Amino acid sequence: MSVVKINVLTVPADMREELERRFAKRAGMVESADGFEWFELLRPVEGTERYLVYTRWRSEEDFQKWQQSQAFQRGHAQAAAAAGQGHGHGQGPAATGSEVWTFEVAETAAPKE
Repeated sequence: MSVVKINVLTVPADMREELERRFAKRAGMVESADGFEWFELLRPVEGTERYLVYTRWRSEEDFQKWQQSQAFQRGHAQAAAAAGQGHGHGQGPAATGSEVWTFEVAETAAPKE
């Protein structure tokens, strides 16, 4: 049964572009992870400053392996270094808060052909 991890990031309006730029620079890092199924960065449209980082995994174990991998560590270290070198407007992390939600996929649907 697949597992979904949603990282809920609180991002002030003046840091949205920066957050999206950082994710774009890391594109491709997670796609080769064993058990990885899907990724989406969801931008808020109205009424919230919260971005949703949606990833879907074959299992909780696959997600945990990814979190402990060198690729994961490198990606997060690069983001932190960019923030420290002024690429993040000198403000450090783009998000001011974060929490992770975990779900099991109970049912799915796809368009009918």
